[in-house]
Amino acid sequence: MVLVEVPFADERVQRLVEEVQAHYVAIYGGPDESPVDPLQFSAPRGVFALGLLGDEPVAMGGWRWRPELDERFDGDRVAEVKRMFVSTPVRGRGFARRLLAHLESTGAQVGVQRLVLETGTMQPDAIALYEASGYERVEPFGHYANSPYVRCFGKHLGKGAGLS
Repeated sequence: MVLVEVPFADERVQRLVEEVQAHYVAIYGGPDESPVDPLQFSAPRGVFALGLLGDEPVAMGGWRWRPELDERFDGDRVAEVKRMFVSTPVRGRGFARRLLAHLESTGAQVGVQRLVLETGTMQPDAIALYEASGYERVEPFGHYANSPYVRCFGKHLGKGAGLS
């Protein structure tokens, strides 16, 4: 898998968004309704990565800066991981782990000190990935903060040099 940084509005990303939304409908009974502004994933305040096998899009994920969460997390500069997804037919090959490492690296390069994310109880593989990657449970935040199905995680990346 090759990772390329692309705009969230990229048509290949949007095909995977449709796939992940169908997955959410199957496991939760409805799509993810979290507000997502495609411009939030533009450098230097965000990144969106697409994983390709040949020309086929098979994975995606991004981070977006969330300054309103800084004080909640000890004054760290916080970014949120969104739309992490690996297409079902290619799961189990380490693509999610590579994608997550890329998001951590690109965030740290521009001064993100902590990554946070929302996932859900019906996604045990995602929870296992985040825990194995050093993420710890944090108090719920975001669109689904009051849902009994939400699980939120965070990982401290380091001091950072400041957002450019």
